[in-house]
Amino acid sequence: MGAFREQGLRLDELRWDARGLIPVVVQDVADGAVLMLAYANREALERTLETGLAHFWSRSRRRLWQKGESSGHVLHVEEIRYDCDGDALLYRVRPRGPTCHTGERSCFFRRL
Repeated sequence: MGAFREQGLRLDELRWDARGLIPVVVQDVADGAVLMLAYANREALERTLETGLAHFWSRSRRRLWQKGESSGHVLHVEEIRYDCDGDALLYRVRPRGPTCHTGERSCFFRRL
């Protein structure tokens, strides 16, 4: 997580939405697969930086949560990137187990 801070970005420079959230795309660092999309608030991002485990803000439960807190299927964050506008994050992770609550590897297992 040090690389994120070494680049000199301050969290208040990120473009949080009106609710104080920022979208987070989660990608498997091993093969580039997109695993999920979630949202983080400042506290979730700070917890992720501190622990190396992915934390998010649940919009439905209105609370902070660590991915895998009940299933054990945690996401070890190897790198955090942010987009050119500073309004989206990319967590590059090493997942322990499936990412989707359905048991699928990725939340993006369905096709149109």
